[in-house]
Amino acid sequence: MMLDHRRAGMLLHPTSLPSGTLADAGRWLDFLKTAGVGVWQMLPLGLPLAGLSPYQCASAFAVNPALFPETQVDMRRFVGWRKKQRHWLDDYARFMVIKAEQGGAPWTDWPQPLRDRDAQALAELDASRASALKAVMAEQYRAAVYWQGLRAAAAERGILLFGDMPIFVAHDSADVWAQRDQFLLDADGQPTVVAGVPPDYFSETGQRWGNPHYNWAAMQADGFAWWRARLRAHFEWFDMVRIDHFRGLAAAWAIPAHEPTAIHGEWLTAPGAELLLAIADEMGNLPLVAEDLGIITPDVTALRHQFGLPGMAVLQFAFDGHADNPHKPANVHFDTVYYVGTHDNDTTLGWWRSLPEHARQQVLAQLGVGDADAVPDAMVATVLQSRAALAVLTLQDVLKLGSEARMNTPGTDSGNWMWRFEWDALLNNLASHLHEQIKKAHR
Repeated sequence: MMLDHRRAGMLLHPTSLPSGTLADAGRWLDFLKTAGVGVWQMLPLGLPLAGLSPYQCASAFAVNPALFPETQVDMRRFVGWRKKQRHWLDDYARFMVIKAEQGGAPWTDWPQPLRDRDAQALAELDASRASALKAVMAEQYRAAVYWQGLRAAAAERGILLFGDMPIFVAHDSADVWAQRDQFLLDADGQPTVVAGVPPDYFSETGQRWGNPHYNWAAMQADGFAWWRARLRAHFEWFDMVRIDHFRGLAAAWAIPAHEPTAIHGEWLTAPGAELLLAIADEMGNLPLVAEDLGIITPDVTALRHQFGLPGMAVLQFAFDGHADNPHKPANVHFDTVYYVGTHDNDTTLGWWRSLPEHARQQVLAQLGVGDADAVPDAMVATVLQSRAALAVLTLQDVLKLGSEARMNTPGTDSGNWMWRFEWDALLNNLASHLHEQIKKAHR
């Protein structure tokens, strides 16, 4: 486990850097080092299909080239890199080239020979679009080279890079198009069931995400080859990786594709233990974090503990009358990544402003502070001083920003993923002040 001693982390997606890309990541790493922050966590780096959400991407392997600045790289090593990445790269390039020529249409609407990957149609594509295909691949190569330089720069500063992997992939993705047998699809390539979560406290109709479910029998039959390749790729990029919706490795909510909401469905069990065992057999220690927020059943906790994976807790969820609430500081253990709030939460200030008066009094009492102005700092200090191995802050909370700086509001389609900071915001001894807080918490 990478979380062998107490660290402080910062959650900030590259699109929130002032340039909106990784062009100024070096300066950001310098700030983190000065502030005593040892982990930089970010959201998935994939290429969003529609809109800006990094959780619905064109590939489980490709990164968004727009995140990477235009730089010159040595193309002499491109051929060797391309050969090593062939298991995903060739089909990703084909997918992107065809998609562009089909006006962005989903692969299920492509002409039948291309939709169904007719061998002659693909051979003709490879021959007639060779330069376009190479250009797509070269974008990925340049990104990979740039990232390895960035990873080395982070390591020099003693900073771990913490990535994020959505458990499911988008239906309209290169992975599903190229490996239909690995997913539960009908003869036309449409999902028979889709992923989501059933109705709960947050939504009376649940959440219908629309991702296809895995054909776990087929995946298990080939030793989870696709999953092992996916994890290998993530570990090439990151020191630690969060598995989003980790409970889906025990069981996932399957909604019949014709259902408009997530109300009707059933739990499909998944061979999570067999999968993680196959990955551990190949790679040894698993530097994974299990996103286990929400309603978690004992089998999910048992799976996490079986492989020694840290879970998550969020301080914003801690303020109720239940002594056994896992988000309360008293219930947070070392094997936890503890957040004030995540990318799906409002900022602490925005959250505080939205609370009714009786809830505010409960927060003040539990934090042991007397007035509202002290709440953001008290929330940060509580997480830093907790028993959790890793305490993660958002820059928005360090800057005490309101709801205008919120990253994402689940269940909404507009106004998300767009927040950026300005370098001026990091002045006035912010780094040294943060360093003092982190040092005081013995991180």
